[in-house]
Amino acid sequence: MRELGVASRVTKGGKIGLVPRQDSTGGKQKLGPISKQGDRYLRRILVVGAHAVLKLARQKPEKYPWLTQLLARKPFKVVAVALANKMARIAWALLVKGGPYRARALVAAV
Repeated sequence: MRELGVASRVTKGGKIGLVPRQDSTGGKQKLGPISKQGDRYLRRILVVGAHAVLKLARQKPEKYPWLTQLLARKPFKVVAVALANKMARIAWALLVKGGPYRARALVAAV
């Protein structure tokens, strides 16, 4: 993201349009489609990367159990945008903290 020149513009997925658009009326909150605000190129790269991870998760479900469970409940593209948002938040945290990425260890299901 730093190479793309967008490090200062990325703030936890919101500035690149990967969060639901909110419409509120009468105290009732409605979440709509993604807002699509911000950098279209960066958003597209993240969503395409999420598609690749999801295809791999379908081939090897034992490696990505949480994605497999999410794919069982939600449509593919909804999960792809959610994963892209998660990847954007991880990238933002890495840029802010300046450290290497440390993947969490998988906990075996009991």
